[in-house]
Amino acid sequence: MSDRGVGAVGDAQVGGVAWGARDHAAVGLPVSFDLPVGGHLDALADLAAGAAYLEWRRYQHAAALHTDLVVPEEDCDERAVDAFAQCAARLATTLSVSQYVAERLLDDAVALRDRLPRVAECLRDGVVSANFIRTIVSRTELIHGRPYQGLVDADIAAALRKPGSWSTARVRDLCDQMVYRRDPDAVRERRDDALKGRCFFTEAGLDGMATVGATMSAERAAVIARVVERLAAQVCRHDSRTKTARASDALFALVKHAPFGCDCARPECAFAVVDADEVAANAARIVIHVVTDTTTLTGPVPATTTPAEAAAEPAARAQTRGADTTAVAAEGVAVEEVVVEERTGDDVAAEETPAEAVAADPVAAETVSTDEGAANDGAAEEATDEVAVEAAAVEAGPESEHAPELVDGVGYIAGLGIVSGAHVRDLAADPAAIIRPLGDGTDTPLPATQPADPYRPSAALDTYIRARDQFCTWPGCTRPAWDGDLDHITEYDHRNPERGGQTSACGLGAKCRFHHLLKTFGDFVDDQYPDPENPGRVIRTFTIPEGRTVLGPAYTGFDTHPGLDMIVFGDPPATRPPSPGTEPTRHSPRTEQKHARRRQERNRNRLRNNLKGVRPPEPDDAPPPF
Repeated sequence: MSDRGVGAVGDAQVGGVAWGARDHAAVGLPVSFDLPVGGHLDALADLAAGAAYLEWRRYQHAAALHTDLVVPEEDCDERAVDAFAQCAARLATTLSVSQYVAERLLDDAVALRDRLPRVAECLRDGVVSANFIRTIVSRTELIHGRPYQGLVDADIAAALRKPGSWSTARVRDLCDQMVYRRDPDAVRERRDDALKGRCFFTEAGLDGMATVGATMSAERAAVIARVVERLAAQVCRHDSRTKTARASDALFALVKHAPFGCDCARPECAFAVVDADEVAANAARIVIHVVTDTTTLTGPVPATTTPAEAAAEPAARAQTRGADTTAVAAEGVAVEEVVVEERTGDDVAAEETPAEAVAADPVAAETVSTDEGAANDGAAEEATDEVAVEAAAVEAGPESEHAPELVDGVGYIAGLGIVSGAHVRDLAADPAAIIRPLGDGTDTPLPATQPADPYRPSAALDTYIRARDQFCTWPGCTRPAWDGDLDHITEYDHRNPERGGQTSACGLGAKCRFHHLLKTFGDFVDDQYPDPENPGRVIRTFTIPEGRTVLGPAYTGFDTHPGLDMIVFGDPPATRPPSPGTEPTRHSPRTEQKHARRRQERNRNRLRNNLKGVRPPEPDDAPPPF
């Protein structure tokens, strides 16, 4: 019997030399913590890559254990405590974790070995964080043993290796997109089974608390969330509850038909008593936007068909389904994006859009929050009520003799992620659905700004930006773009619009309220400019106060619906240059000086960064606006 790993009580490390006693310099670790801020950040980035490599080794050892102890018996082992359970028990005992944690570790290790070997290589190389592995494994579980599992593995690994940052939500959507487009028939069957299994449940908790939950379709869940959020917002700023606590109380008030009120106890509070039923009844425009391409509405296409050929086929016929529902789409268009709006029950008749209006204005007008205008709470609430998203068929993956016969498109619901093409078609077939094109499939530019205000984007550009970004563009943030603000990357010069940041597709980006404020009042600098290698797409960078620059999201709406590349916007309207007498006679305010410094910093970053071996576009020669 081996005594390896057995030591005296209190040993810092079981089974080897304590990590603190190892030679730090040999593995490239700094020997001291007396470092500048940049040194600490560099060390943390290096440690993240090292942690990914160590996690890869952990999975490799666990998979090797599975090979030695489980594989020889797994086909015929019918014991209650089978070889898999005993292997996991060895891990649980050695690592002092529960049996459940050990079995999940073993499951993930086997999945990386058998189903996702290329993703495992990404983990080994530090390309993907270990935090995302559980998400990737769970979202690809249903492709195990399918002939195309190697294609999905290769697609996910190739996307992970793209330059840029990731978040849990973006990784989730990436995996769902790759699975759904390869497996249209099986996804349909699974969704039917899932709908049959929808349920309602309660679970007792600690300290007199309990959990109430229900499973339902994604669009119904989104509608419920919108109604609850709207009621929970009916309080003043002195309410003592957290946002989640208010939402819990609002849900009970809606179910119980009970009043809901602010708990500030101030006599002058206008929200002391709020009728929950009245708020729900007046929430007439609870609209769920699902974005897809027109080819997805017609069904899966042969795997040998290119996206351009598929998009060239007739997508959807213009039709009117009665007085309160319209569907508008173009036919024979190269690539077209459409927004499928799901409305709820009785709300449809009260807020319906006639067919003539839809045809004249293909994108619903929205009030958006941009830069300083973000403080308009009424406009922000209205913008939150209507949520839109987009998706399109993905380019064909690596060639394989096991490639599927059909490839399907996907849809996207803001905050909930990717839904299958079959799900999109079910929504489109609903009599309460409205289909609107974003663009007409031609080279005709869409208006970029509102006619009377070049500071505010047009409804088409607003929809485009949120569909393109999907989430807040700040690295790692998972707040949906539809719940946030539109920010001028280069600050808008209200006195000299022709010299400041413009309201354009490349000049705007989605940010949640926190990161919008952080950029506006902090010393963080973000930049966004056209990608020289991919016309129509953008490169994003974020620079922290200490000068460290990181890339923006690697996975955006361009990847789920590349048809966005085809949509173009016109230049902002020309503005009259200011007369000589309107120039300020005092020194520039501090905010204007900071904006000018940021423009200079962006220009330096563009020259210094050599992304993907391509020199970024040269900065404009125009002087700073202030």
